[in-house]
Amino acid sequence: MGRVEGKVALITGAARGQGRSHALRLAEEGADIIAFDACVDYDTIGYGMSTEDDLAETGRLVEKLGRKVVTKKVDTRELEDLKAATSTAVSELRKLDIVSANAGIWSCQSWDEVTPQLWADTLAANLTGTWHTCVATIPHLLENGAGSIVITGSTSAVKGQAFNTPYVASKHGVVGIMRSLANELASKNIRVNCVHPTGVNTPLLAGGAALDGLIARDPYLGPTFVNALPEVHTVEPIDVSNMVLQLASDESRYITGGDYRVDAGCLSR
Repeated sequence: MGRVEGKVALITGAARGQGRSHALRLAEEGADIIAFDACVDYDTIGYGMSTEDDLAETGRLVEKLGRKVVTKKVDTRELEDLKAATSTAVSELRKLDIVSANAGIWSCQSWDEVTPQLWADTLAANLTGTWHTCVATIPHLLENGAGSIVITGSTSAVKGQAFNTPYVASKHGVVGIMRSLANELASKNIRVNCVHPTGVNTPLLAGGAALDGLIARDPYLGPTFVNALPEVHTVEPIDVSNMVLQLASDESRYITGGDYRVDAGCLSR
């Protein structure tokens, strides 16, 4: 029997990268999957986002594991669209047990290169989108009588890594959402936690092409990005997915309000 056998998990940002990995790992352990992704590009972000074909491939891979799946192109910035899509998907799969609030964007630049639109886009996708995901899913977890929400944070949610100010601000914010909801929902048997990866080997890292140049301008700031484990520059999506699975499963039934690191020791420095 799988570790989340018979449960239903909703993942945002599920078309590729960490989100797809989370969907497949939970499906491997017995969960049916609701996979959402915006599948839209941003003018302010210097790399392409996932596509509807990517999202369809996530669905195909989940089905290949023998699990049910509902995929939907939906943008977490749009609350009413997200609520409607969630309600429809939950109706189809009958319930909701697990939420992985994972959708997000990343870029890097010095503070004086942050445009108002980049600031707005980053906070809308990462912070407001995470809040909307919680707002759209909590009623279904309450109806279920229990649940686990796992929010994707970052090492940037814990320390102020340079050249990432909009991202750092947004990820610090999601920790605040987690801590508040963990208290507010504990009496309802709904657990809320954050997972904090170091750099993960996904297409999102394409947004960091300028980082080496920025660090070269000020090498003093480079160590804020260095992991303690030698030769570990990034972790793989599955490393994060394994932590998401742990927090989603009943093995963590008494764990809530916590920050869980998959950081190769970055935050120990």
